[in-house]
Amino acid sequence: MLLSREKAEFYLTDLDTPVGQGINLTIAGLVFLSSGIFVAETYNIPNVVRLQLNIVDTAIFIIFVVEYIMRLWSAENKIKYFLSLYSIIDLIAILPFFLGAVDLSFIRLLRWFRILKLIRVIDQRFFFGSISSEDGVIFARILFTLFAIIFVYSGLIYQVEHPVNPKVFTTFLDALYFSIVTMTTVGFGDVTPASELGRWLTVLMILTGIALIPWQVGDLIKRLVKTANQVETICASCGLAFHDTDARFCKSCGAKLPAMKVE
Repeated sequence: MLLSREKAEFYLTDLDTPVGQGINLTIAGLVFLSSGIFVAETYNIPNVVRLQLNIVDTAIFIIFVVEYIMRLWSAENKIKYFLSLYSIIDLIAILPFFLGAVDLSFIRLLRWFRILKLIRVIDQRFFFGSISSEDGVIFARILFTLFAIIFVYSGLIYQVEHPVNPKVFTTFLDALYFSIVTMTTVGFGDVTPASELGRWLTVLMILTGIALIPWQVGDLIKRLVKTANQVETICASCGLAFHDTDARFCKSCGAKLPAMKVE
């Protein structure tokens, strides 16, 4: 029995049914595996292991290509989907597969954006199903955003600098160290880029650190302060676990809350 367009679209976006959960968790797992392979390839590993990792990475690429084609095919408004943020991220993730035979150095840079494919799953509460409060979900999303930004910048600076500055940017860990130090504006100066593109990327990292990290960390602090003023009172209607100390009704569904225990 052929899979209809409506069913394909449903399962690719659904996170409530076992099939939808399985598909999206598999994609998330493949993104993490692909990212781990990229990191491993920056180290001095045996050629046999490197070949095996390349085979696995190629298989993941093919799965991502099939996923993108399925999402584009099943989308009701294909132009709208093609121009959406998720579609652009997916396209960036698979573009090196189509242009792999082209000798363009910037194509390799696109590989590091695959971690951003997780945004689709991060946007859904299912990914944080074990977190009972909405603030906890937002807290986890902020942490992932910071991680993703640092990871992508680390990959980019490694890809740009390693060919021209291999003694300084030897492995991904060196690039990760440089990214954290640069984006937090600590700037020890013990690791510096040598190429012009690397310097421009460093400037962009500093600007991102100045603009984004304080905003994200500030939001984290606000969430922590707000959560500290909440108590665990489980709503019998929707199951929301945390509410303000003086709340009498659930902020999610409006149901009356049980009397809070005074300690």
